[in-house]
Amino acid sequence: MPHLENTVLCRESQVSTLQSLFGERHHFSFPSIFIYGHTASGKTYVTQTLLKTLELPHVFVNCVECFTLRLLLEQILNKLNHLSSSEGEYSTQITCETFNDFVRLFKQITKAESLKDQTVYIVLDKAEYLRDMEAYLLPGFLRLQELTDRNVTVIFLSEIVWEKFRPNTGCFEPFVLYFPDYSIGNLQKILSHDHPPEYSADFYAAYINILLGVFYTVCRDLKELRHLAVLNFPKYCEPVVKGEASERDTRKLWRNIEPHLKKAMQTVYLREISSSQWEKLQKDDTDPGQLKGLSAYTHVELPYYSKFILIAAYLASYNPARTDKRFFLKHHGKIKKTNFLKKHEKTSNHLLGPKPFPLDRLLAILYSIVDSRVAPTANIFSQYVASETITEERKQGRIEAISVTQSGVAAESKLGLSASCAAAHYHPLQSPLPASLQTFSPPPISGTLVVADI
Repeated sequence: MPHLENTVLCRESQVSTLQSLFGERHHFSFPSIFIYGHTASGKTYVTQTLLKTLELPHVFVNCVECFTLRLLLEQILNKLNHLSSSEGEYSTQITCETFNDFVRLFKQITKAESLKDQTVYIVLDKAEYLRDMEAYLLPGFLRLQELTDRNVTVIFLSEIVWEKFRPNTGCFEPFVLYFPDYSIGNLQKILSHDHPPEYSADFYAAYINILLGVFYTVCRDLKELRHLAVLNFPKYCEPVVKGEASERDTRKLWRNIEPHLKKAMQTVYLREISSSQWEKLQKDDTDPGQLKGLSAYTHVELPYYSKFILIAAYLASYNPARTDKRFFLKHHGKIKKTNFLKKHEKTSNHLLGPKPFPLDRLLAILYSIVDSRVAPTANIFSQYVASETITEERKQGRIEAISVTQSGVAAESKLGLSASCAAAHYHPLQSPLPASLQTFSPPPISGTLVVADI
């Protein structure tokens, strides 16, 4: 089909396989087809386009929206009932609570003249959510053609492999079809097909080539790349609109778009600013960090206890344990000066790096530096999980400074978040702390910590 070839690009083998499985409208098709592949690999688009182009009776249901058995079965039956009813005829809403009722009602609906002697297709998108429903649901859909004695095919669309679906008790095996990821050549062809009519195809293809050269290593999602292509194209053709360059002046166009593509690299997948905000940013040539939503990556305001947990972790990792009594006890008694090295023999602890420390020591320092009494509740331990997330952000270079103004504590730029995150995923009410987490091994910290009025 010429129309189908122009609509569905770079999926010729998958389209050919599906067409051979569907056959003619009155032919019995395969009882169930399982289509899997990564996000934005064309599973849903190819299936819907093929069914609409061939004008086959089908019902499309998203399993994310139908999160219970009743919602899923009623959605299928009501859409099928609407499909079988003639135009202008009012169709009543069908209620269905069990799979036995679904089979019975399905037989009644498919007796309609408009659905007689032709294959009915039920497409279940995001089919991996079926695994969280009743255990008999997936085997029932796989054998729906046998149970109803009707010409019906159930198509499952999923992002995970069939082996993750197969029940331990066994089931009817579907026909499995894999949709591989698009190659860079496929993405170039698909994105170039969307060129605006006011510009030549070669001009837009050169822009897509530049775009993929920048983003392909970090993003291969067709939807995201298509969004980036539409968002940054006005800036690319700006010199052409102003008459400063021609469509063939690739080098000048590249110098104009390069800094803006680097800014766009910071917001891939995030969607923290709208397209209109991004266009305004490009026109004003402002830093993306100045926009609301992106400022969170340069400045973080921590919860109350997290501030003190970070300070306690910093002190525990850089101060010897023998100094705790001296620093954190009011009545620590006399300390012999002979126990310490002379000033010229001392080596900076910051040069030696942070040292491991037990969890009990961290908590003891925390209780000492907080003015009020701190109960060892789940709220305290949950801060370790939050600290781990912030540490990952810092490792990726997104967080450069932490300001703690309300408590009189400030950490200068490039302050590492130390080892307070090592007890991540530990819940004191569920299980004791694993032996592997009894001692922390904090990452190196660069910068200084200023503590005032604690």
